[in-house]
Amino acid sequence: MSTVAFDVGAARARFSALESDLAFFDGPGGTQVPDEVIDAIATYLRESNANVSGPYETSRRTERLVADSRLAAASFLGSAPDEVIFGANMTTLNFALSRTAAREWNEGDEIVVTRLDHDGNVSPWLELAHDLGLVVRFADIREDTTLDLEDLAAQLSNRTRVVAFPWASNAVGTLVDVARVAALAHEAGALAWVDAVHYAPHGPIDVAAAGADILICSPYKFFGPHLGLAYARSELLERWRPYKVRPSADQPLGHRYETGTLPHELLAGFVAAVDYVGSLGWDAIVAHERELGERFLQALPERCRLYGLPTMEGRVPTFAFTVDGLAPQEAARQLSERGLAVWHGNYYALEVMKRLGLDEGAVRAGCVHYNTLGEVDRLLEELTRLN
Repeated sequence: MSTVAFDVGAARARFSALESDLAFFDGPGGTQVPDEVIDAIATYLRESNANVSGPYETSRRTERLVADSRLAAASFLGSAPDEVIFGANMTTLNFALSRTAAREWNEGDEIVVTRLDHDGNVSPWLELAHDLGLVVRFADIREDTTLDLEDLAAQLSNRTRVVAFPWASNAVGTLVDVARVAALAHEAGALAWVDAVHYAPHGPIDVAAAGADILICSPYKFFGPHLGLAYARSELLERWRPYKVRPSADQPLGHRYETGTLPHELLAGFVAAVDYVGSLGWDAIVAHERELGERFLQALPERCRLYGLPTMEGRVPTFAFTVDGLAPQEAARQLSERGLAVWHGNYYALEVMKRLGLDEGAVRAGCVHYNTLGEVDRLLEELTRLN
């Protein structure tokens, strides 16, 4: 990819939250939002707040907003507008959609998940297996935290119904070859069920090119409000029997899987978030994040042990590490006192931490496009001063 100029100062100026002295390396847990997202939410509540189906102007505005939200989601995901589903969050959507899909399955059918997954794409399958007598198999990861595709292929059989996997690890930043895994799933006659929550702020999504049958993400991880967003192929949406109230409309297809009234003000914020990302362009975002990640990896102090790939090849700029002589919780606490927001623990990536032998988890620092090289240097410097 060619180098694309990126004015990080101009991007940061669009976020009032970034006027703080706190350096936000907590993007993997939820990003800050630009002012235009906040304004869109407030404007909707001031000027258009209503439910749909009313014969008056604010209701008609809300209906237009819902339609615009589907168009924005389609452009973000590379799908058709009627293939998108909005919900409370990724995990809630995943529990609901997994149970909808399972209406077609039988006892003894199998689901393959990976040890790279966030638990939001593991526990729904474990609970479903408990309820219906299904079998959940785990595809392993290699020592460098990349997905072991040979092990994954070995888990597949004619009973496999779903291969559930992440586009990128929320713990160690590793990318997965989504199209390759989807192809393996399809060869076995299974669905490719993609958790794109962690990948979504870091690169473009094209569900058709990826071969995804279902893909779920969270706008609050890509500069939007707390909301869940899913894609499912139209053939599946037409075939499945949704859990819905009887009067709820069947069209557009995705709507039949949306329970209750949508959070319209959050949809307004979502549209603004998609517009914000579009105004920057993925080439600029990816190039800047790569520079941030390279700076961090090249200068990580010797007292810090990195878990994951040592270069920016095959990863996003999310880094899990431990600090010699300090528990992850204590390291994160000391960094917070120095104005640096990082995470510690397992971040719901239970299988990754088990596989790496990290009983206490690790420190996690994640960069997104609004971070600066100066902030990265500041984090690196403070890591040398922890006591």
